[in-house]
Amino acid sequence: MKLRFLGKNSTPGDSPTLYASDQNTYVIQGWKVYANEHLMKLDVPEGQTVIEVPPELFEHLTKDGQSSGQIRTFADPIKLVTEQGTCILQGPQMHDTEALSQMRMPDYETCIEVPKSSITALLEEDSSGPDHSRPA
Repeated sequence: MKLRFLGKNSTPGDSPTLYASDQNTYVIQGWKVYANEHLMKLDVPEGQTVIEVPPELFEHLTKDGQSSGQIRTFADPIKLVTEQGTCILQGPQMHDTEALSQMRMPDYETCIEVPKSSITALLEEDSSGPDHSRPA
C-alpha cells in the first residue's frame, strides 16, 4: 500500500498524522488509548484499536480534494469527544508493512485504516446520528 502524506498536527513529542492511501482509504496515526475511562466505554473487537487525535488533524483533508476539513457529524469512526476536545477513533489497526515503513511512529502511537467514505461523511451535516459532541 502506498501512502500520500496529507498533514500532521505536531507539538514536541506528539505527531498525529493523516495519510491518503492508494486503496481508497485514509490512514490516521494518533495517540494510543490505553485502559482508561474512554476505552472502558467502548467495545473493541479483535483486530481493531483505539486512537486519539486533535480535530484539527482533519483540516488536512482539503489536500485530498475535500472542500472542508471541519468535522460536522460525530459518527463512526469517531466514538467519543473528550473534555479537551480531542477525538477518540476506533478502527482496524494498520498491519501493512509497506505502509508502516513509510511512517515515522513513536511507540505511544498507532494507526487505523478506514474507508475514505467514512471520513468524508463526517464533513457533512447530519442531525440524525448519535450526539458524540458531548464531552466523554
